[in-house]
Amino acid sequence: MKPLLKTENLEIRSATAQLVQPLSIELLPGKVLTIIGETGSGKSLFAQGVVGNLPAGLQAHGHVAFADSFDEDARSNGRQALWGREIAVLPQEPWLSLDPTMRALPQVSETYRYVVGHDQQQAQALASQDMSRLGLEAAQHKYPYQLSGGMAQRLAFAATYAGGARVLIADEPTKGLDSDRIDEVITLLQAGLAKGGALLIITHDTEVARRLGGEVMIMLKGKVIEKGSAEQVLNVPRHAYTQQLLAAAPAKWARRAPAQIAGDPVVRVTDLGVDRGGRALFRQLSFNVRPGEIVGVTGPSGCGKSTLGDVILGLMSSSEGNVAKPSMAPDVAFQKLFQDPVAAFPPTVTLARNLADLVKLHRLDASRIGPLLQRLRLEPALLQRLPGQVSGGELQRFSLLRVLLLDPVFIFADEPSSRLDQITQKEMLELLLDAATERKTAILLVSHDEALIDAVCDQRIRLGETARDCEPAPAPPPVTCEAIGLNSPPGDAA
Repeated sequence: MKPLLKTENLEIRSATAQLVQPLSIELLPGKVLTIIGETGSGKSLFAQGVVGNLPAGLQAHGHVAFADSFDEDARSNGRQALWGREIAVLPQEPWLSLDPTMRALPQVSETYRYVVGHDQQQAQALASQDMSRLGLEAAQHKYPYQLSGGMAQRLAFAATYAGGARVLIADEPTKGLDSDRIDEVITLLQAGLAKGGALLIITHDTEVARRLGGEVMIMLKGKVIEKGSAEQVLNVPRHAYTQQLLAAAPAKWARRAPAQIAGDPVVRVTDLGVDRGGRALFRQLSFNVRPGEIVGVTGPSGCGKSTLGDVILGLMSSSEGNVAKPSMAPDVAFQKLFQDPVAAFPPTVTLARNLADLVKLHRLDASRIGPLLQRLRLEPALLQRLPGQVSGGELQRFSLLRVLLLDPVFIFADEPSSRLDQITQKEMLELLLDAATERKTAILLVSHDEALIDAVCDQRIRLGETARDCEPAPAPPPVTCEAIGLNSPPGDAA
């Protein structure tokens, strides 16, 4: 059987360094190859080299071949003619693959029309079916900026998958999605395999790799250190790094001891209600966040988790209710870790200049940058790069560094670890926990990972139509939660 994708000694180089060591792969029809590794290890660069879409200044070497006898030197760009037809890419950042000036439905239907060749009516009907299957019925006429991160991810998936390319490269396809949506995406991926397609998946989610099966490669510092069947690599890992990676899963974390809460609340939320896009996201939501307390927020994609944090920060208004903050705390003491760090950095300014401007503007101590870089495992050389020249995980860690320099009293952390491998995720969350413990920073933490929330939070808020809005975190002793359940019977508060 002829492979749909084959690479021979494909390596990625900059002018001064080898970033990905020579790697040869074969993807047969119906097969999956999943690449797992730490952020910045070269996973996405390898995928970009396969497609022929590397960032400026980087070059691929070796050979890339597709079905139908297409074979070229990796430095050539003839394979760009295959984009959307033979090979499709779902990038890590959905905002980079969506047109901000186009509504959602046309972004999917135009793939059916111009890549597949359907007429306009048929293309729109198929696009509508795809969006309904992914729970995006209400989003068909919205622009990308009106969607949550998880909804944008599903829209990008629908637009990418519509072309029917036999080889799909998906970079973190389940990032930022709740468990139900992850199930739907996996089902769609498996349907493509059943039709004779092949998948190259880049993910930090080892559970997704287990469910997709096939072959797994573990990458570290640009080199594949372990490979084999998903069952073998993920159940009986041989390499010490693979063992460390699997042991860092949130389900295996020791639960954090309850915070020693004292002092007046940093944030008081009373009977809060928010409408967006013509519908109510939540109503009568009340809770306090005290110094040093970590409050987790969970719920399905699009239920209002990010909106809740934005209302608290004053970035958008509520429909009803009130948010009170201590009058002596300046606005800069309330900070946000964005779900999509690309949107939080100016693209034409180096990371070094970005931090230098922050230090100058707020008269901060620049000597703290070095220790924070070391704690976050960020190489100082990365400071000389633009935001688009580092990985999504590295940029997210720079986001945390920038926030911590400001010594905030409150951090709204919106999926702060969704781009990180499990080891780096644990390290980043530990740094947030240290801020809560040592500096008494209050944290509102959004995550789709139930095990992560269970392990680190003192209080939980559940948003969504079928879940109770708030309940105590499971760690003993029980923590009193003041949030009122949106869908609980009258008088039923956790």
